[in-house]
Amino acid sequence: MPVTTTTHLNFRGDARPALDHYRSVFGGRVTAVTYKDTGDVRNEGEADWVMWGEVRGDNGFHVMAYDVPSHLPWDQGRSPFFVSVRGDGTDEISALWQKLAEGSTVVQPLGPSPWAPLYGMLTDRFGVTWVLDVAAPYNG
Repeated sequence: MPVTTTTHLNFRGDARPALDHYRSVFGGRVTAVTYKDTGDVRNEGEADWVMWGEVRGDNGFHVMAYDVPSHLPWDQGRSPFFVSVRGDGTDEISALWQKLAEGSTVVQPLGPSPWAPLYGMLTDRFGVTWVLDVAAPYNG
């Protein structure tokens, strides 16, 4: 039986715009189910928040997200994780970087590194830190 892993991002009210943004960068389809859709509204101001959502692309990109409701604890923390996007070509990674960089804070500019032909890190406007690089064989 195959097993897959998927990054699941937790927000407080920003899941839908984050999913829409990631779809605009990576392509694919957004699916979002709100608290209102499931009849689980405990706070009217959160009725349209995402209870379960994802972006799934034909290129293999997949990320999930939801809005943590106010009755549950939530702390985005400091650097609790990075989302890594690795591609085979510099054109592909450069194009994704350009889209993802809009409104982001660049941590490490996209460029050659000792371990990859292209590597960069940024934190997007939703507080998610992304690492983009071009896959290179390890010659340890």
